[in-house]
Amino acid sequence: MIQASELILNPDGSIYHLNLKPEHIAEDIIFVGDQDRVEKVTALFDSIEFTTQKREFKTQTGSYKGKRITVISTGIGPDNIDIVLNELDALVNIDFATRKVKEKLTSLNIIRIGTSGSLQANIPVDSIVMSQYAIGLDNMLRSYCIDEISNTEIENAFIEQTSWDLKKGKPYVIASSETLAHRFYSVEIQKGFTATAGGFYGPQGRVLRLNIQDPNLNQKMDQFDFNGIQITNLEMETAAIYGLSALLGHKAISLNAIIANRADGTFSNDSYKTIDKLIGYTLQKLSQ
Repeated sequence: MIQASELILNPDGSIYHLNLKPEHIAEDIIFVGDQDRVEKVTALFDSIEFTTQKREFKTQTGSYKGKRITVISTGIGPDNIDIVLNELDALVNIDFATRKVKEKLTSLNIIRIGTSGSLQANIPVDSIVMSQYAIGLDNMLRSYCIDEISNTEIENAFIEQTSWDLKKGKPYVIASSETLAHRFYSVEIQKGFTATAGGFYGPQGRVLRLNIQDPNLNQKMDQFDFNGIQITNLEMETAAIYGLSALLGHKAISLNAIIANRADGTFSNDSYKTIDKLIGYTLQKLSQ
């Protein structure tokens, strides 16, 4: 039996951070970072059956062209992903009454749609990148046993090519769900290798008033190459989503609206239009 200190429930029986009960979520779940973006997605739904919010975690479940879908805001960063994915898994795979893991497990489909910055000049602003792989620079997932799901060859190549300082922890590389990658790919988007940072400023090479450990890291990431695989974009959630999903038996894919290009210094003239295009694309693929 899972102790009350480990699986924390609210007085109404909902799970602690997300404020959700099992019946509140669908098996197809869209992750967005910004709580205000939840309603940008669900505004296109035919109907909404449930809405709740606690802290930055806003959830709406409804129907789009006959498909039941949940949209949830995760907030920013791998630490929030640790909360969201573990609690979503608990909702479908732990019996709250007995506090025991269910004999029959449910696999969720997790689709992240978010904004990102491109690291390559040939991936322009206003394009969409689907992450085939993600490399976590944040170290969160190393709290779990990940050897069976991580790609050590790419990890070691990255450490060598970037002269990565292991005092910051060892990066981890996780693949997307092949099933969802096949489902969501089309010639309208590009395949990519996404880097997930644990912060927005120093961890992504930005300098305001503090010196950073490796001022040349972004340039090294730009030049990284493993058998033709290059790092395409940088954000703050994908690797954690891929890792926890793989460990827990869920399927995950990350679709990134490129609104900035760090290589040529450009920023989208209409980032909202690009995000709207990504939302429409995602819902279309989910409903097919």
